[in-house]
Amino acid sequence: MKDQKAKIMFVCRTAPYGTIYEQEAIEAMIMFSSYEQDISVAFIGDGVFSLKKGQDPSLINIKNFTQTYLVLKDDFEISHLYVEKESLEERGVREEDLLAEVEVIPRAELRNKIDEMKVLLPF
Repeated sequence: MKDQKAKIMFVCRTAPYGTIYEQEAIEAMIMFSSYEQDISVAFIGDGVFSLKKGQDPSLINIKNFTQTYLVLKDDFEISHLYVEKESLEERGVREEDLLAEVEVIPRAELRNKIDEMKVLLPF
């Protein structure tokens, strides 16, 4: 019997700057991808700001991780990048303000996807 890949979801729920959570999440995603698992990433709450185009955190001497998510998806085989629609609306962020390769889905649909996961890793 062939081994199935474990379904793992990273849940990014904090703003990209002011904490180390985003950097730690990215490092963990890279580590988990080396084990060839089925990895998805969900952005909820203030985590949606991580995918906003046009960020320039150089003024606060912090690296811009925005483009890193696209590299992770392509080079490290992250299956899906989900953004919770209601989190965007609550923060006044439009779908066109985000990176092109993300899937905006309603909260109820995201909850269903979360229920399918074997492992959830909140950041």
